[in-house]
Amino acid sequence: MASSSPTAASGSVRAAYDDLVARGALMPDPAQVEATGELDRVLADLLKPRSRGLFGLFEKSHEVRGLYLHGEVGRGKTMLMDLFYAAVPFGEKRRLHFHEFMDEVHVGISAFRKSARGQGEDADPVEAVVKPILKSGLRLLCLDEFHVHDITNAMLLDRLFGKLFAGGVTLVSTSNVVPDGLYKDGLNRQLFLPFIALLKQKCVVAGLPSAQDYRRLKFAGQHVFAFGAGTEVQDPMDRLWLRMTGGEPGAPGSIESIGRQIAVPLMAMGAARFGFADLCQKPLGTRDFVRIAHHFDSIVIDNVPQMDRTKSDAAKRFILLIDSLYDRGVKLAASFAVPLEQLGADDKTAFEFQRTLSRLTEMQSEEYLGKGLRDAAASTEFPSPLEGEGGSRAARDG
Repeated sequence: MASSSPTAASGSVRAAYDDLVARGALMPDPAQVEATGELDRVLADLLKPRSRGLFGLFEKSHEVRGLYLHGEVGRGKTMLMDLFYAAVPFGEKRRLHFHEFMDEVHVGISAFRKSARGQGEDADPVEAVVKPILKSGLRLLCLDEFHVHDITNAMLLDRLFGKLFAGGVTLVSTSNVVPDGLYKDGLNRQLFLPFIALLKQKCVVAGLPSAQDYRRLKFAGQHVFAFGAGTEVQDPMDRLWLRMTGGEPGAPGSIESIGRQIAVPLMAMGAARFGFADLCQKPLGTRDFVRIAHHFDSIVIDNVPQMDRTKSDAAKRFILLIDSLYDRGVKLAASFAVPLEQLGADDKTAFEFQRTLSRLTEMQSEEYLGKGLRDAAASTEFPSPLEGEGGSRAARDG
């Protein structure tokens, strides 16, 4: 995943953090400062020189203890992960949402079990999934929002991460709960406890006890939708964008979705800004929109047009997009050419559009804007039967 941090790798997380504070993008927070120290400890350990062994080859790198950073929503965990990931200078790293990672693991296990190798009595699907990861040379795995809610993942994690840690992979993760709170009250939880012990052995557990919910501050008292054209909608969206990013203008980037890249015109401080055409007039579908919803906590969409029957495919994508953002709890700011009740005028999507309008109305409310992100992992695992890698059938045909 491309980092949404506006600060390039600068040698340390603390230096990047201090730069954002100096520019006014962040307010200094003692808890965040302390967390940068833990992240810099991981970074320094990862960058320690490796010794050469027989025949002048590098020996397997020493084990680096990772970090499990937990705290309530809106405290800056994702922003700190952005800064850390951008500061890591080597390419053998990956960053993705925890449920995206587990989705990949389950896809790999399923493919192995269907293969000839997977039919043997001694077949080990976990080993089959981990082997190519280690063969790729991966040194650092960054997982956002570590959260275990189902028995399938709970029973898999101990063996999976046991092999990853044994192979020299360092884990840095964020979570809303302490390790001992993972899979709380889950079925057969006693079988999950060895993983919690392993996690605490391989990672330093650090809290982020900030008193301020910064995500809530971004939208307090704000009108997130604008209606009309030209400067009457452009100016308020520009102002809101800078409020969301702490004054950072943002830069183009991309995120990975099913092995390909989705271009992001502007990204900064956990927020992204798209034009309507960037999302709804390209061959994207639910899985792509779920990826976007997992990568950003706030999104601006410019120039949403009235969707008549000539824009049927774009309207279908817009419905899928709003569903994905709403299910995740992503904060949405947008400019519309017409009032919401005039937005859809296509008989083909009229019924679905009524749900979309209801959700858009709720997404403007103080209650919605004040809530944290929701766990919407199921939508990545159970896509519409019409969908493939390029999105819905309508999206691909469009």
